Amino acid sequence: MSSIAFSRIQRECKEIITSKDLNNSGISIEMLNDKLTHMKGTINGPPDTPYEGGQFDLDIVIPQNYPFHPPKVTFATRIWHPNVSSQTGLICLDILKDQWAASLTLRTVLLSIQSLLALPEPKDPQDAVVAKQKMSEPKLFEKTAHFWTSHYAKGKSEKDAEFVEKIVQLKDMGISEDKAISVLSCCGWDLMKAIDYAFS
Repeated sequence: MSSIAFSRIQRECKEIITSKDLNNSGISIEMLNDKLTHMKGTINGPPDTPYEGGQFDLDIVIPQNYPFHPPKVTFATRIWHPNVSSQTGLICLDILKDQWAASLTLRTVLLSIQSLLALPEPKDPQDAVVAKQKMSEPKLFEKTAHFWTSHYAKGKSEKDAEFVEKIVQLKDMGISEDKAISVLSCCGWDLMKAIDYAFS
């Protein structure tokens, strides 16, 4: 990475760390190496969304040709959202792809991801299963997203007892907890469908 890119990233990180506005909205960043090529971002789930109360970690990798190419950002915390892969954490967001411009900063990226949580775009999905549920069964989508937030993102809300019971039943059959949650979520929490899917 060039010294110009290095000093720019230093400046961008400092801007995030010292910004009261960002800290108040639950956005922070932590450098994971001296070269500033790898960092951990954290965003809080926005209020009045199923992600409220959750704390989501992001894995941020800065490319050699930054700022002419966007950072590679994925969710390290699992999340149920149409624009984020529930399996890999990949994010579908235009500024991380073809709409990136060298004038954009890490601050913009973190704010954009946080607002994506408040305004999902199911018609341009990263995860087709989640998007379909969001459009066809919005109440079930909300309940599932809430559950994932409280389970994976330290969310404060009570976990749905019926969901917990179904997870336990699948775990008793030898399925790992993460796989049980994934399969049940993808099958609309229909236990028989989930069993068929898991063992097919």
